[in-house]
Amino acid sequence: MRSRYTAFALGDTAYLLRTWHPSARPASLELDPTTRWTGLEVLRTTGGGFLHTEGTVEFRAHYIESGRAEVMHEHSRFVREDGAWRYLDSAGGR
Repeated sequence: MRSRYTAFALGDTAYLLRTWHPSARPASLELDPTTRWTGLEVLRTTGGGFLHTEGTVEFRAHYIESGRAEVMHEHSRFVREDGAWRYLDSAGGR
């Protein structure tokens, strides 16, 4: 989760696409270059340990858009595939 947040902050769409589960991955991704990510709070996690194949992360990502401070609150689901965690989907977004 933290690495995906960093990729959003840096505009690294290649990394974001690589870490997206193939069943949900978009064909392409275009990030808004005017959005400035300013902080991440991980609120809760489930699973995600060494022996787990699934996990969730509840987080708040802070950003500035059009000069206004905003917050994205989301519950993200991840699955482990070939030893790597892949983002599957969310139960809430911007």
